Amino acid sequence: MNDHARILVVDDEPSMLQYLRTVLEAGSYQVETVQTGSEALLRVQKEPAPDVVLLDVLIPDLDGLKTLEMLKKARPHIKVVMLSCTTDPRKVVQAIRLGAVDYLTKPFQLDDLEAVLQHSLTLEAAPLETSEVETKIEELGDDLCFIGASSAMRKIRAQVEQMAAVNVPVLILGESGTGKEIVARLIHQISPRASRTFLKVNCAALPADLLESELFGYEVGAFTGATRPKPGKFEICDKGTILLDEIGEMPIGLQAKLLHVLQDQEFSRLGSRTTIKVDVRILAATNVDIAQAIAAKMLREDLYYRLNAFTLNLPPLRERREEIPLLLRQFMARYAGRYARPPLPLSPGLVDACVRYSWPGNLRELENFVKRYLILGDESLVRSELEMKAESKEGDSQPSKAASGSPAGGLKSLVRGLKDEAEMEAISRALEETKWNRKQAAKLLSISYKALLYKIRQYGIEQ
Repeated sequence: MNDHARILVVDDEPSMLQYLRTVLEAGSYQVETVQTGSEALLRVQKEPAPDVVLLDVLIPDLDGLKTLEMLKKARPHIKVVMLSCTTDPRKVVQAIRLGAVDYLTKPFQLDDLEAVLQHSLTLEAAPLETSEVETKIEELGDDLCFIGASSAMRKIRAQVEQMAAVNVPVLILGESGTGKEIVARLIHQISPRASRTFLKVNCAALPADLLESELFGYEVGAFTGATRPKPGKFEICDKGTILLDEIGEMPIGLQAKLLHVLQDQEFSRLGSRTTIKVDVRILAATNVDIAQAIAAKMLREDLYYRLNAFTLNLPPLRERREEIPLLLRQFMARYAGRYARPPLPLSPGLVDACVRYSWPGNLRELENFVKRYLILGDESLVRSELEMKAESKEGDSQPSKAASGSPAGGLKSLVRGLKDEAEMEAISRALEETKWNRKQAAKLLSISYKALLYKIRQYGIEQ
């Protein structure tokens, strides 16, 4: 089907050029070879254009990634396969973001080369949207990056720019999985404290006593098993930045000690009478409703007013759908490199299904979707799973119709609606019996604390 397709090979190693010319011409391809990025740019601007460009990452003159970027600007529809001696995830990520359709690691088998060429030649190579090409992707370390591909996130980026230089607390609000840690890291990275320590503490992951010792440290004999002193996160973060994630889940007694740190920049280790002075910038994040948390006495009002010198509200992914195609490519490149697998194609149909889905788990759910696709390697399977989840969400949003036996919903909808109503009633009863102590309610229901929080949000249960 692809006999006589035109292949342009860009590599500075004469032996590699000769090898690829030999094997490709034996496969009935028309082959041209150049050794620099500048030569490749000149060639693709002439007719007829190559059907596929095999581009080495390490070439003289322009490097491979810069050449790729310029090739895509010159011919947005051109199909480029990157060649490299390493599987550096950062380079794979960047290549896919810049529009490469695939990535081959040297040395490769002839079967691998043929498979990549066949896939590339049959692929509908859509040009990158102008907004995507111009999108600034900021690497933050630990596989995190900030992508400002929507007007909402570009506005967030502008706000971060304003507040990063000012040494005041910032409260970051948003649903679970919207990227609150990413924004916190961005604030730190462009602040004057960028060269200092950044630490994240999940306030919901530890019991009150462990959380206190984790934050403030302890002295010998402070409690059973404290055989040597240990500094807390605030000491370790001196001159740096600390992110208190899930601040709404911090025990109310511990919030008073945190308020003291915010006011006076000093605290005492557990078991010590000596105060320690620190200079730490505090960022806090939560997905709880602040007004409800204050009313329920779960968040001190004075602490809230100390924390919200600046407040950032991160929109959920369903309100910035234009980012989804770019995020799909970024996650695919990242995990293909991590799992040492070739990136899988993101067909227009798959991308469209992802854009239409609501992603209640936001970035985290999208990331897990890409991992699953990469491991299973079956587009039709993951697309059908996504469609079933979308239908399930639509059914869950109309429990009253299902419960009333509406024939349109069918037996499955009826059962699902009855189950939801029973579950909601059981949770409400447990919360009332424990006077809205959610940890006790979770024990009463024999479910995890986080599962209970999710269910409360899912059903909109209010005190």
